[in-house]
Amino acid sequence: MEQVKDEFVKEFAQDYGYPNAPKNIDEIRNSEFRRLDGLVYLDHAGASLYSESQLESIFRDFKGNVYGNPHSQSDTSSATSDIVRAARQQVLDYCNAPSDAYRCIFTSGATAALKIVGEAFPWSRESCYMYSMENHNSVLGIREYALNHGATALAVDIEEVEERSASNTHLNPTSVKIIQHPVQRRAFSREVQNSTIYNLFAFPSECNFSGTKFDLNLVNVIKKYPGRVLEGSPYCRGQWMVLLDAAKGCGTQPPDLTHFPADFVVISFYKIFGYPTGLGALVVRTEAAGLLKKIYFSGGTVAASVADIDFVKRREGIEEWFEDGTLSFLSIASLHHGFKIVNMLSISAISRHTKSLATYTRRILLALRHANGAPVCVIYERSFSKKKQGYYQSSATIQVSSWDKGPTIAFNLKRPDGSWFGHREVEKLASLSEIQLRTGCFCNPGACSKFLGLAHSDLLSNIEAGHVCWDDFDIIHGKPTGAVRISFGYMSTFEDAKMFINFIVSAFVSKQSQSREDYLLPTKMTPLQKEEGMKRSHSVAGTYLESIIIYPIKSCGGFTVDSWPLDSNGLRYDREWLLKSPSGEILTQKKVPEMSLINTSINLIERTLIVESKICEAKLQISIQQNSCSGMREEVDLYGHRYEVSGYNNEINIWFSKAVARPCTLLRCLGPASHQHVNKNYRIRDCRDVQSQLNFVNEAQLLLISKESVADLTHKVDSNIHGRNHEAKNLSHVYPMRFRPNFIISGSEPYAEDSWRSLYIGNVYFTSLGGCNRCQMVNLDVQAGQLERSKEPLATLASYRRFQGRILFGILLKYEESIKQGEEEVLETRVQVGQRIHPKTD
Repeated sequence: MEQVKDEFVKEFAQDYGYPNAPKNIDEIRNSEFRRLDGLVYLDHAGASLYSESQLESIFRDFKGNVYGNPHSQSDTSSATSDIVRAARQQVLDYCNAPSDAYRCIFTSGATAALKIVGEAFPWSRESCYMYSMENHNSVLGIREYALNHGATALAVDIEEVEERSASNTHLNPTSVKIIQHPVQRRAFSREVQNSTIYNLFAFPSECNFSGTKFDLNLVNVIKKYPGRVLEGSPYCRGQWMVLLDAAKGCGTQPPDLTHFPADFVVISFYKIFGYPTGLGALVVRTEAAGLLKKIYFSGGTVAASVADIDFVKRREGIEEWFEDGTLSFLSIASLHHGFKIVNMLSISAISRHTKSLATYTRRILLALRHANGAPVCVIYERSFSKKKQGYYQSSATIQVSSWDKGPTIAFNLKRPDGSWFGHREVEKLASLSEIQLRTGCFCNPGACSKFLGLAHSDLLSNIEAGHVCWDDFDIIHGKPTGAVRISFGYMSTFEDAKMFINFIVSAFVSKQSQSREDYLLPTKMTPLQKEEGMKRSHSVAGTYLESIIIYPIKSCGGFTVDSWPLDSNGLRYDREWLLKSPSGEILTQKKVPEMSLINTSINLIERTLIVESKICEAKLQISIQQNSCSGMREEVDLYGHRYEVSGYNNEINIWFSKAVARPCTLLRCLGPASHQHVNKNYRIRDCRDVQSQLNFVNEAQLLLISKESVADLTHKVDSNIHGRNHEAKNLSHVYPMRFRPNFIISGSEPYAEDSWRSLYIGNVYFTSLGGCNRCQMVNLDVQAGQLERSKEPLATLASYRRFQGRILFGILLKYEESIKQGEEEVLETRVQVGQRIHPKTD
């Protein structure tokens, strides 16, 4: 690490680390961001981080001063008004905005600032709302106001048609080309006719998807030469105004409004220095503000109003017109302390520092190769080419580009055979490695579709397949639905970049010459190769059923038995109950880990379900007779299946609500609803057994794990933790129940179960549906009624048990009740501890 860092510092000595500031980067991290020890934070495009001294200064300020509501004439109100005025000027200074030409309107965030522009802009049926494809959803949302007023909406691509020389560094009408997408207009809209036509063009100073920095001279080009740029389009008539989304760009390069006089600029402060959240600003040109049409009035925006007649006199100040209600004045008072840090380092030094890290990381990622020579990383960025203009995916080489880049890198990873790693797989493994990054489309659908090469048909097909924002559908029809994004902030270090690169290399770069990594498991699983020197432990002939576990309530604790009956759903009463929130959400340990502290058991003789929790004094006994449910029948959706369920009385629901510390109701599965699947387009991604009758299970009726496989995993976890120099006491023991199995077997080699296609337990026949996909639930450890979380064993499993985005451990089984159980009639089919396992591998 030290040698590599020395080479990096030698190359970027003038840019990295704030050499001319009172504190260098190492001192900043050690004194201001101790909470990042052991964590690599690479989501500054989503939110930057506040420093310790920033919060300490804010606390001292609030502790020593009294700030009152500014809508008054008291001394404390006057003090607040002074603070607000100073903050407005500080924001204008940050954007080099002349105070005689611009005003600063505080809002609840950048989105609220954009909404003000959309609501109050003087739209008419002759107006045009033009926006670059690479815009945030909050900018696209303005389209609704334009279309609703009869205006035209027009998405465009902005391309350079010639390279700029050193003496001519800015865009001009002959060097930029605007490519128009289909015109959008609504047949039924609220048409307005104005004597003057006002149009609005919106673009980001920096794309939050790719990090591309747009040339701000677009402001001047659009305002002065719309006819030449739009090549005689009918939508170039009238006066053009420009909206600049600087929410992302302000973190490293605020716009210079003296040279690039945009009419509207939106800012988000937590993107700059982490705190406060919920506060943004609309920096508006004074002349443009006079054209906005505000309808609503509120406290603070009126000089006088009469309650029972139609009379209101609005305040004259631009800020007062648009700042509805009482300002978040304490948040505004906090801005000074954030800007103090930025000014201490200087925004130019922050820009150079973050760019050096992004440049280094981008270069390494593009150079990565699998053992067969195939590139690992595809970076999404805009580049210029004399032969062809537009967007490029950089994989093997860096394109010569006149587009500047921010400290953001969007990319996807490829396997040696050219197929894609899913971005959710990258995010999951990064989290296990203490690396925080962002995946998806980042609320920028235009850039996402452009860079990923997704046509309208692809997008609509993905939506029909059930894909929505923030889900796990990362690959559909062989194409990525989103990307991975890392972004650097002013406190990011070389060590952050290097640890991220090391993670990519160790988790995704193939060291073998074959086209598929040797640790990946095929769909029909085969045994993993044994480690060198591993001895054969037991023969298959000696394999037997060691434990049977039943989990009556989904995600709650289970209980072990020596013998248990089976029915068409698998083990009788297994996952036959669940907890549902008032909003309809099904509660699971992923979101409510406390559910693991609820212990359950079933008395078959007394026909009762017994539930207990250390939080609740009394045990709960619930009859399991079919007619015991007292609630109304209803239907619930779970993993693409629809179930008919029935609830219980209020006393039972109160008990469970107390046990999980949130309102919920207990529901029992009565069977599948008349229409099994929620809708015909729903992709049942997780459920492996879509034909059988199921209770509330995720993938299949039953789960089997091997005691020897758990022992081998435990050995690997121990080795990994000691290899990372962590204290052994931080390791929670990897015991079989962490995986919530129904069957625990013993007597076979580790992972022998991977190759089983079917098996008999005694005379009972089961088919294997393949490996079980593991998630963070296996990292929850319940010991002596205490719940602990860690990164293990999932982190270790991910290093050698991955296949197509899944981390596999144990196998899923389906009970084949149609198979005759020997020669005799069997009244009740049971499995019993100690029975022999007879697997088939072909």
